[in-house]
Amino acid sequence: MIAGFSLVAAACSGGGSSDAEVAVTSTTSPSTTVATTAAPTTAPPPTTTAEFEGTIELAVEHPDRCEFVGQGCMLPFPSDHFTVSDASTFTGRRVDIAPESMPTNSGGVLVETSRLNLNDGFSPGSAGLVLIPGIDPVGSNLTPVTDIGASLSPDSPTVVIDATTGELWPHWAEIDSNALPETDAGLFIRPARNYPDGHRIVIGLRNLVGDDGAAIEPTDAFRAYRDRLESSVTEVEARRPAMNRIIEDLEAAGVVRDELVIAWDFTVISTENLTGPLLSMRDDAFDQLGDDVPNFTIDTVTREDDRNRTWMEGTYEVPLYLTGDGSPGQGLNLVDGAEFPSQNGFYTAHYRCQVTDTTTPASPGAGVLYGHGLLGEIGQVTSAGPSLLAENHGFVICGTELIGMSDPDVGNAIAALSDFSNFPTLADRLLQGHLNTLFLGRLLKHPSGFAADPAFRSADDGQLINTDELYYYGISQGGIMGPVTTAVAFDWDRGVFGVPGVNYSTLLNRSVDFATFQLILDPAYPDKLDQAIVLLAAQMLWDRGEGNGYVNHFTDPLPGVNEKVGLLQLALGDHQVANAAADVMARSMGASVHWPAYADGRSIDVEPFWGVPRIDEYPFDGSATVMFDSGAAIPPAANIAPADGEDPHEDVRRAAAAYDQVAAFLQPDGMVIDTCSGGPCIIAPR
Repeated sequence: MIAGFSLVAAACSGGGSSDAEVAVTSTTSPSTTVATTAAPTTAPPPTTTAEFEGTIELAVEHPDRCEFVGQGCMLPFPSDHFTVSDASTFTGRRVDIAPESMPTNSGGVLVETSRLNLNDGFSPGSAGLVLIPGIDPVGSNLTPVTDIGASLSPDSPTVVIDATTGELWPHWAEIDSNALPETDAGLFIRPARNYPDGHRIVIGLRNLVGDDGAAIEPTDAFRAYRDRLESSVTEVEARRPAMNRIIEDLEAAGVVRDELVIAWDFTVISTENLTGPLLSMRDDAFDQLGDDVPNFTIDTVTREDDRNRTWMEGTYEVPLYLTGDGSPGQGLNLVDGAEFPSQNGFYTAHYRCQVTDTTTPASPGAGVLYGHGLLGEIGQVTSAGPSLLAENHGFVICGTELIGMSDPDVGNAIAALSDFSNFPTLADRLLQGHLNTLFLGRLLKHPSGFAADPAFRSADDGQLINTDELYYYGISQGGIMGPVTTAVAFDWDRGVFGVPGVNYSTLLNRSVDFATFQLILDPAYPDKLDQAIVLLAAQMLWDRGEGNGYVNHFTDPLPGVNEKVGLLQLALGDHQVANAAADVMARSMGASVHWPAYADGRSIDVEPFWGVPRIDEYPFDGSATVMFDSGAAIPPAANIAPADGEDPHEDVRRAAAAYDQVAAFLQPDGMVIDTCSGGPCIIAPR
């Protein structure tokens, strides 16, 4: 177990209320205000008393389980109104979403929320989602993704504050471009850098105008708080101290109270709650392993003379922490409401490795763990990207299926899109997938593992694997997920993340890969606002095994591991993994950027790579981001997938400038080198 780490094991329903609206009249009790504190917990006791300035009659539907300051039961989301105070958690909050409040699918099936309600906060990459019907984004001067710096200007209409530190937070605002004609489109407020774990975040919107040029007015419920109007709705008045605190946080940041259209807050999940399940699995499994290696087999050895390489396939045993046999659809083995999963026998994982003739006993190859692409399989270990790295630089490269998001999981992914209640099993199986990768790493790193087997030795029994070194190299989904395995790894500290990004709730609408899955999601949840809510809620569980939950921990290491270093190699105009999500990844990871990043005219950003330090001298020691340009169209700013021209997603891995840079980085004292002659990294399309 992990010292000091704990999860709330019992899920709580959100309660219910009558379907009838509550008609209210005024009362005469005084309002209270509260002081802002640095603790990301419940609001403190009231410190001052303020007179009401009037009364208001409200009609509030389901105020106990719906977010009534906005429009729509679940909006704005995320919100601390969907949490309750809980002194046993690390944040002092616990998520408490009622199934009746979540979108139902077209079959009328409610979403099972018990797994969401184990969280003590929301995703560190949470987009604030709110409905402002008729908003004019241009007239309201919303900050686009192309001008992140404008979000911190004194007159920004969207204001985001890390209320734990008082820091203004960079972000962008975008209307959902996927909304159907004649329907209301959601407004996303997306962080340009992930929020710190456990912190309380405040979002305020002000001075918004509609398509008709008129000022947009707040809902009556929010106006009750902003204008200090007293209601007789018990739930509204009970929330007044917390809402006063939010407004005071915004006033302290220079926001004029009367300009606000809406404001709310939410708490980010704690590190302990977020990473606890995976770290408990890791620690228990490696404690059992001790100084030994996993049991493994070598089932096939294939020689390819035309490629000057040999590849091996086999199996190895990993402690299983899923129910049943761990197949798709199985979840964590939480026995009797336990906080962490218990072992349930062993899982037989599969691997493929390749050794090229450039690896010799005189120059044994360092081990590299390969992370495959979207819903991929182990055959990708011998695909172009890893093969070029092995052939040109002698690495011994091995990979396993990242179960949870591998080829056998496609059916379960479809089931989750049809009914979000199925999603926890996808997220749970992903944790076992990361543990499987960690165990494969031990087989590469330990002298008694693969290095001792004749299949991995030369004809004269010379050692071909350098067991002093181990690294990670993942592409696409492997670049998205690699930060998780790397952040928790005992056996390696350096990883290369090819064409990556983080936060699937941001990525999916921006990826051509999601088009097929959209055909499943659309009939199940036809309303685009419902889809947005479902994907944001899914991210709360995805984070436990997705890079979005771990990129903050490269410079702030998790218990028991060293500081981590990453190299991000991006493809300009990527059709599959959005550049915008890679930018967020770089900022959150603390990476610097190769400069100049773009050739003239190849970026539409006001300040390209805003907030990412520029590398001004090589070789560079630290995490870094490099943009590779193979001539693709500049990606759209909206949350839609690129549609113009050829997809450059495959180009980077095939470029010598990229894999030579990878080889220089994946060394014991590896550094980032400039393979682009001091200019932008221009490469040929494949």
